[in-house]
Amino acid sequence: MTSEELRPGQRTPEQPSNEDSASVAAALGRAPRGNWQVVARGPDGQPTVILNEPFMPDGTPMPTRHWLVDAEMNRRIGTLEAGGGVNDAEAELGLDRIAAIHNAAADERNAQIAAEHDGPRPSGGVGGTRVGVKCLHAHYARFLAGHSDDVGEWVHARLYGSDRDDD
Repeated sequence: MTSEELRPGQRTPEQPSNEDSASVAAALGRAPRGNWQVVARGPDGQPTVILNEPFMPDGTPMPTRHWLVDAEMNRRIGTLEAGGGVNDAEAELGLDRIAAIHNAAADERNAQIAAEHDGPRPSGGVGGTRVGVKCLHAHYARFLAGHSDDVGEWVHARLYGSDRDDD
C-alpha cells in the first residue's frame, strides 16, 4: 500500500459482513474471540483495523481496542520494531507525550464501560500499556482508525515518508 491509499481520519465503526469475518479470521489465523467492528479498510475494501469491545463475551477485560489485521502492514511494522523502532519512537516523542496518548486511549475505552460495571476492567492505554510504547502495531491501528496518536503518525512516516495525508 502507498501513503495515498491510506487516509487516516475519523472512522465510523461498521458491523462486519461475513466476508469481513472470514478475512479477519484468515489474518489472525483464528476467529476473533470477542465482539468487534471494522474501523478502517484498505483500498481493496478488506478490513485493516478492527475495534474490539472493552470486554470479551465472558467478561474478561480486553485492553486492545484497535487491532491491525493487515498482514503486510503487520510485517512491515514488525520489521520496524525489530530494528529498534519502539526505543526510537520513545526517544523521539518522549514519555510525557506518549503518556498523553495512553490517557486519551483509556478515556475513550472507559467511556464505553457502564458506570455501574462491577468487576475487572481493562487497564492501561494503547494495548493495555501503562508506560512507554509496547507495540507499534496497536498505535498504528489507533492512528488509522482516526484517533490522534503521535506514535501511530511516527510509524506512518517511517512506512510511507513524512508527508501525512489528512482528509
